[in-house]
Amino acid sequence: MLLVVAAPAFPAQPADGKPPLDSTKPGATIVDSDVRQEEALSKTKAGKVITAIDRTRDNIGTVRKTTKLDTVDIVFLTDAARSEGGPPPAIENKVKQHQEDVAELRQEIEANALLFNAIDSRRVQAEDVLAVEFDNPGKVVIYAAAKPPK
Repeated sequence: MLLVVAAPAFPAQPADGKPPLDSTKPGATIVDSDVRQEEALSKTKAGKVITAIDRTRDNIGTVRKTTKLDTVDIVFLTDAARSEGGPPPAIENKVKQHQEDVAELRQEIEANALLFNAIDSRRVQAEDVLAVEFDNPGKVVIYAAAKPPK
């Protein structure tokens, strides 16, 4: 018995009539946000990072629903990078206290095209994200235990 399946030789036009996303420019198309970066020492940002880690459970839902942002700020906590021995004890203990929530947050960031492309554009791995903070509508701050790309 022979089974033959025919498929069109050209991509289908979407039902809404709009052209598909231009796959040659995924960063510009998906991340329609201003991605900024800052370098800081963990001791100067410890309070904000710890507060953001404490709010991780609430922020997971926000990450899941986020489809558009005006600004994505990535704060590189350079002294907390793995190459520097990791986060200081106060932050590391808070991450351990919220270990399951932080792991889920990282998965949600990887699953969110906008946020994943934002961190990827700055060569931040999801496993280096310590916390996120939604300051106001349209803005997120991502705290990463990493060094910026050279």
